[in-house]
Amino acid sequence: MWPLYAAGFTTAFGAHGVAASLGGGADGAVASLLVLGGLLALYDGAEVLLKPLFGTLADRVGARPVLLGGLAAFAAASALYAVADSPGWLWAARLGQGAAASAFSPSASALVARLNPAARHGRAFGGYGFHKSLGYTLGPLLGGVLVWAGGLRLLFAVLAALGAAVAGWAALAVPAVPPLPRTRQTVLDLARRLADPSFLAPTAALAAATAALSAGVGFLPVSGRAAGLGTVATGAAVSVLAGCAAVVQPRAGRALDDGRLTTRSGLAAGLLVTAAGLACATLPGLPGVLGGAALIGVGTGLVTPLGFAALAARTPAERLGQTMGTAELGRELGDAGGPLLVAAVASSATLTYGFGALAALVGAGAVVASARCRRVRAVHRPGTER
Repeated sequence: MWPLYAAGFTTAFGAHGVAASLGGGADGAVASLLVLGGLLALYDGAEVLLKPLFGTLADRVGARPVLLGGLAAFAAASALYAVADSPGWLWAARLGQGAAASAFSPSASALVARLNPAARHGRAFGGYGFHKSLGYTLGPLLGGVLVWAGGLRLLFAVLAALGAAVAGWAALAVPAVPPLPRTRQTVLDLARRLADPSFLAPTAALAAATAALSAGVGFLPVSGRAAGLGTVATGAAVSVLAGCAAVVQPRAGRALDDGRLTTRSGLAAGLLVTAAGLACATLPGLPGVLGGAALIGVGTGLVTPLGFAALAARTPAERLGQTMGTAELGRELGDAGGPLLVAAVASSATLTYGFGALAALVGAGAVVASARCRRVRAVHRPGTER
């Protein structure tokens, strides 16, 4: 499992480490806000378009080859800019990184599910989410240090080495998991499966939690600065958010496996706590910023492992790659949609109303999930649907 956890760390570190450093590099590679926005969108756009495709490919040829190929491609794309050191090649490198992450991220999720029994899916996805959260937390910090020490080229060189090292580790340690026989699936069959509540409910919860997380990371520092807080306090808020999410995920997974929590009640509770965090962010000053960060982190930490465990429990093993890739697409849409909603409302009113609008949306999802939980009392038993 450790190479899979390292793959999760790599995709998170690569995404946020570069994204947080592009605007502050002294290389001259990013000359305007328009260029910065294009580079950020390039990586996310590749993930949105390609994750479902690579997930389906993992089901056809096996998740391990797609994982190894994606990690090797990530290392090659990172090395491209480290060697070329040209603004034009930065675009190609960032596109290559996004496409490569689209391959090894859903493949790693599918392997987490395939290599663990159903009774341990909560722990497995909790550990995987913990290491991704570490990547999100350390990416901006270590990325900034590397750019300060040697520019963007050094950061990309480190990412190339990291991708190559994890690829080698996975090649040695991850066992071969052959693709399973699959019945023929038409486009209508796929549409029915993706429209089923067993897929839509956890995917919507994951998207909502990711929307809140992205909005918190992006706008809590803005809210703090507006209240007169310094960069240390606003930076601490982002660290609190990511740290709480990292700490909660393994514990939520263990609680699911031990029968102390069900996916339905856990998802409802996680969304409710997340909505409370967004509502808390509307309060002025340091209490609102830190309180909002902590609650958003706890809520997303509950939702993430439970959402993926629910998807794995209800998906045929031969379709895991496709399901994980499509669920990751839902998360990417939430990642983009949350900040867009907050920004759109804030531009016509204030940031307080922006947080409030997203809180209402996430809270409505919690109410729906809670109502469904009361109708269907599903008690978790090891090896059964939760």
